[in-house]
Amino acid sequence: MIKNGKEGDKVTKKQVKDSLLAQLKAKGATADYFTDMVNDYMTLWGVKDQLSTDIKERGVKFKDNSAAGNEMWKNNPSNKELVMVNKQMLALLKDLGLNEPTVDDSGGDGSDLI
Repeated sequence: MIKNGKEGDKVTKKQVKDSLLAQLKAKGATADYFTDMVNDYMTLWGVKDQLSTDIKERGVKFKDNSAAGNEMWKNNPSNKELVMVNKQMLALLKDLGLNEPTVDDSGGDGSDLI
């Protein structure tokens, strides 16, 4: 992710939420319905992070024991779930008519997210 134009710096959850809410405000979409959808997006953001962490820790495939006690390799179900969560996040952005959250690279304090 990019924060203030530097690769490798992770954008915070607060920055993402603030960016989405600022985009909604600029569009005049301030009803609770829209805020609730942003909250849903942020919930999915947390799920996405958990799935990514699981994939980093266990890998795309992991060793497990079968019911018979034999060691075997299994596909990590987090891979498939991560794709589904990302699709849902993109669908929410599309439904809201928003772009991906961005951070201005002017070095501001984050309050001027675009």
